[in-house]
Amino acid sequence: MTELTQQKQLLSPTLCAKIEEWNKRYPPERKASGVLQALHYAQEDNGGFLTEELLNGVADFLEMPRTAVYEVATFYTLYHLKPVGRRVISVCTNISCMLRGAEEIVAHLKKRFGIELDETTPDGQFTLCEAECLGACVGAPMFQIGKHYYENLTPEKVDQILDGMKTSHG
Repeated sequence: MTELTQQKQLLSPTLCAKIEEWNKRYPPERKASGVLQALHYAQEDNGGFLTEELLNGVADFLEMPRTAVYEVATFYTLYHLKPVGRRVISVCTNISCMLRGAEEIVAHLKKRFGIELDETTPDGQFTLCEAECLGACVGAPMFQIGKHYYENLTPEKVDQILDGMKTSHG
């Protein structure tokens, strides 16, 4: 078995195909440029979190040092290294959001769910995370759930958003 075959076995054929398709936009000698999207695909295929095996597989597949992939995965808050709930609530706590009430929003969410930051509700529906900056300072305080941003939050608005999710299937 060749080394490349062994590397590809760490990732599913479907995942390898997705990464290869994404990486067509980069010169062959710049495979590492696709690391963010490769990690996103790997996380998505694994139910929302990355394992050591997946991190190593991405590194090997992109011919990158494993430590470089670990650095990326631990730097960005969009990657999770342990299982998460069906919905991840990433609350921005950077300066703009902090000055406009992010601490109150975090406290409200912790009380509502009965969990701390980086914990998941017992029913597996929600994981509460802190985000350094989500780049929506004009709408502070804000959080992200999935691909959706919710801005100008108050505890009441948070409750409306979350109560609305109970009746939706998304």
